[in-house]
Amino acid sequence: MSATTATARERTKAANRAGFGAFIGSTIEWFDFYIYGTAAALVFDKVFFPELEGPIGTLVAFATFWVGFLARPLGGIIFGHYGDRLGRKKTLVITLLMMGISTTAIGLLPGYASIGIAAPILLVCIRMIQGIGLGGEWGGSVLIASEHAPKGKSVLYGAFAQQGSPVGNTLSTVSFLAISQLPDDAFVSWGWRVPFLASAALVMVGLLVRLKVAESPAMAKLIEKKEVVKLPLTEVLRSHPMLIVLGIGACTIGLSATYFKSTFALSWATTSLDFDRSSFLTIILVANITQIIVQPFGALIATRMKSWSRAVIVMLVPELVLMPVMFVLISTENYGLAMLGVAVATIPHCLYYAALAGMLASRFPAHLRYTGISLCYQLCGTLLGGTTPIIGQFLLNRTGSIAAVIAYAVFQVALTLGCMLLLLKRPNHDEQSAEPVAAPRTAPVTA
Repeated sequence: MSATTATARERTKAANRAGFGAFIGSTIEWFDFYIYGTAAALVFDKVFFPELEGPIGTLVAFATFWVGFLARPLGGIIFGHYGDRLGRKKTLVITLLMMGISTTAIGLLPGYASIGIAAPILLVCIRMIQGIGLGGEWGGSVLIASEHAPKGKSVLYGAFAQQGSPVGNTLSTVSFLAISQLPDDAFVSWGWRVPFLASAALVMVGLLVRLKVAESPAMAKLIEKKEVVKLPLTEVLRSHPMLIVLGIGACTIGLSATYFKSTFALSWATTSLDFDRSSFLTIILVANITQIIVQPFGALIATRMKSWSRAVIVMLVPELVLMPVMFVLISTENYGLAMLGVAVATIPHCLYYAALAGMLASRFPAHLRYTGISLCYQLCGTLLGGTTPIIGQFLLNRTGSIAAVIAYAVFQVALTLGCMLLLLKRPNHDEQSAEPVAAPRTAPVTA
């Protein structure tokens, strides 16, 4: 075996290990994040806001859900800074620990009946820590995989990290589906805590996998040449403000579609419509399984098609029709039709979500990439993704009709399509030779 062949095999092995590490770590982190959304839809109004009845209590519970999204840009800034200066791997170990500890803490938190107003205050504080952890996790997971990728396969390897989202969501739904079989009193008093406490064991598994992953080649080169940027946030905002704006818009339906289904629709279907908790959780589970199966094909489509813009059109245009159809079929209160509507509407945005990470990362230079993509993704989560259940519930409360929610969903799909098409007109840094970072903005690698 030649030295060149051996080296190529070692690189492929390292790339596959990085992809697997990104997948496992992001699965655990998304599981932690999604179980909060499910609990907010089903039980947090009763445990932490018992004095607020009906839709108002649900709205407030969704507001605490959004707090995690408010904190995510801060996590993106903090860990983007250190990820662009010290490396992707170190930050990913820290973010995994933060998510695991904060999620377990929520499972141990006493309710309003035990400690009064301190309960919701502590819930919000812990949710903020959880949000900071996930805010730093996503960008690092995407980059540790995509920057290890063989030439021309950055979208495909970035999809490893993206696959963690539907798998984490599925694990979340399965866990709540299992405990939803409990009597209501048991579910409210202790059953909902089980998925949160299980996070502790999952994090230990994730750490064992993640610690074996090597630093990404692109970042290792920057560290070796001491070409890291002293203040990545300042530099990316100064040099690439339009990339940030377009990136925020391009992430929209990739983030919000899940919360239209698994948070807003879950609450709407079990409070305003004639669905019980277990039935609609089963519907969401089928949609999640659909996403797990279908999503990788989005990365394959984007990798094999010569035009990424055409791939985005193929993936997203059907969602302009299928998202409204989903809400209409749920409103029939027919179990089979609702399941069909949710599952089919999942296909377009999950195809797009698989390709999103690699496409977005390719538009930022390596020395600013962690900060850049984290800002786009996490600010989108704060402004558009995390507000989805709140705005949806507000529109439903205000109008008494699902039509306004449908219009908002269609707007988000159109916004995503337009912004990504504009973004893809910008230079692809994965196809360009690495350019030296300007001397005045570089610094030795120190924390």
